[in-house]
Amino acid sequence: MKPTLALALVLCAVPLSPRAEPPPAAPAQAGPARTPDIPYTMFKLANGLTVIVHEDHTNPIVGVHVQYDVGAKDEKPGRTGFAHLFEHLMFQGSEHLPKGTADRLVEAAGGDTNGSTSQDTTQYWAQVPSNALEQMLYIESDRMGFLLPTLTQDKLDNQREVVLNERRQSYEMRPYGLSYEQILANLWNPDFPYHWMPIGSPADLKAASLEDVREFFTRYYGPENAVLAIAGDVDTAKARVLVERWFGGIPGKPAPVHEKPAATALTQERRVSMDDRVQLPRLYIAWQSPKVFTPGDAELDLAGQILTDGKSARLVKRLVMDERIAQDVSAGQMSETLASSFLITATPKPGVSLERLEKEIDEELAKLAAAPAAPEELERSKNKLESGAIFGLEPVGGFGGRAATLAGYYLRTGDPGFLGKDLARYRNATSADVSAAVKQYLRKDARVVLYVVPSMKPRPASAASTGAPAPASAQGESR
Repeated sequence: MKPTLALALVLCAVPLSPRAEPPPAAPAQAGPARTPDIPYTMFKLANGLTVIVHEDHTNPIVGVHVQYDVGAKDEKPGRTGFAHLFEHLMFQGSEHLPKGTADRLVEAAGGDTNGSTSQDTTQYWAQVPSNALEQMLYIESDRMGFLLPTLTQDKLDNQREVVLNERRQSYEMRPYGLSYEQILANLWNPDFPYHWMPIGSPADLKAASLEDVREFFTRYYGPENAVLAIAGDVDTAKARVLVERWFGGIPGKPAPVHEKPAATALTQERRVSMDDRVQLPRLYIAWQSPKVFTPGDAELDLAGQILTDGKSARLVKRLVMDERIAQDVSAGQMSETLASSFLITATPKPGVSLERLEKEIDEELAKLAAAPAAPEELERSKNKLESGAIFGLEPVGGFGGRAATLAGYYLRTGDPGFLGKDLARYRNATSADVSAAVKQYLRKDARVVLYVVPSMKPRPASAASTGAPAPASAQGESR
């Protein structure tokens, strides 16, 4: 039996104690770049739950982050969208917290909560005043250990319709919304798990039975397949007692086996055209690229910065600022566990052809592949990436905060403190390394080129709903 928590129904009425102002920071000293220190304590419960605690008593705030090692990478053709569906179901109430109770507790505490699903993982987080820590642990433990008793056919049907409506609003009815689906349908082979969006295909969602989704939850949503990160104004010893109290009684089991298939490499250029109800055409160019933390991954991150980050970036300067033939242009590496992709997107000014944009983009890629970037270009790109990573650590909770960073590094590398090694990849990269990565991976004979063409016809149905393969989403889904 799960213990009763009287505190869970007391809506955080404890007043906060005033805190002294932190001492002033020491003057900045010139010298080698320093990596921010995120000290942590890590331990594992008997049921397999990995727990990471980071103490920071600067502000009376705590972030609670639960991340499950499950996403689109763990789904199969015909059974897509389950991880994202459970992201929704996890917010629909559990055995001891009826629907809406958890959200009311967080709101009454003055906090915030959300979740998201990506190709690789599913995460749930809350950031609240530190005196609400136990309430948040209670909420997450009830989701983990006591969801299935409340999972009825009516609840499944309801959330299935919510997800289908989300798909219509976010993709099928949005300008250019189905473009990325078309790109990935050609970028990845049909049985590779990034081939479908985390939101899933309508056909698969409609076909999912209550037994199907129960089995998926039982396999992937136990403590043995999750990491709990707590960051902020907490005492590690006291936090451990609370974690043991609320999570220790959840039964564990052997961790699921995560298959790690390899994608089929592209051996030629694939050109695709798509009609859409849009005012301007758009160009997309996509490549397969090295998976996260492997050679070439950081170098392509830097290439994306050199090409399109800021007014002086090469493609922005040429296409948008100087020649004024593009409304916008962006480029970047989307790093993932099994494989990654590099994507360039450009929208022309009225009257400018997509062929011209493609030609000039190819010329800039050829220049970067043939000759190393100038030192100031590389330094600016490194500074942008590193400052973005460091600024993202300011909150203790939320998407990308310290709790999420520790949990994410643990799931991907086994080391919550991987930040220093991660930043070192960029600090150590040379201009020659970036050029070599562009030359090796951003080739014309191994890419997908998509032209989106304005049309007054109805927006095309999704690939999944027409029987064609539906690929993965680059950004994931959040409720």
